Amino acid sequence: MKRLKKQLEELGFGGETLEQKIQIFSRYRDLVLDWNTKVNLTAIKDPDEFELKHFMDSVSCCMFPEVRKAEKIIDVGTGAGFPGIPLAILFPEKEFVLLDSLNKRIKILQEISEELNLYNVRPIHGRAEDLARREEHREQYDLCVSRAVANLGVLAEYCLPFVKVGGWFGAYKTGNAEEEIRQSRQAIRILGGKLETETTYNPDGMDFGHKILWIKKENQTGKKFPRKAGTPQKEPL
Repeated sequence: MKRLKKQLEELGFGGETLEQKIQIFSRYRDLVLDWNTKVNLTAIKDPDEFELKHFMDSVSCCMFPEVRKAEKIIDVGTGAGFPGIPLAILFPEKEFVLLDSLNKRIKILQEISEELNLYNVRPIHGRAEDLARREEHREQYDLCVSRAVANLGVLAEYCLPFVKVGGWFGAYKTGNAEEEIRQSRQAIRILGGKLETETTYNPDGMDFGHKILWIKKENQTGKKFPRKAGTPQKEPL
């Protein structure tokens, strides 16, 4: 975990607790890979690749200053807990909700969170289209992050309804996203957001090919959004 440790030091997470956090990351990886023999959580099984593509990618959002300011964060389409659990390890003072549509994964994340003593994590089963309409979730979060695989416009409809006005949505993307950004601008505007900037992390000069697109929530999302489950994917804005 030397590369992760170096990255965290560069991001300002040095000090007495860093070694302890690295040990929690290591234990988290072991738990995911153990569960992976029973339930398909990740295609990445090599420890070095896991460190790079799951851990280092997840925490790269900490380059963006607004991540430090956020107190309440939701991870939509969390899967095996990325990026939510790595961020919860780094920020024990923040509150994290991990949302996934597969209950089997949520039950595993609950066990993993308890095993790691992450009391700031709450895994929730449900679809974003349904949960974002509930009062306790709608526009209640300072920050939404997602590594889910979906077109940016579709992802914005899943995620922006969770974000407070003045908050942020960070979408993890791979490769050249310019055309996807162009096609999604209108959808983002309709949903109350504006694409402000992007951050890119290339560890040790590697062309990692990942970036995070940062969308600011400027206006409330219209009450008709998100549309009913399945519609955003079938009929993108």
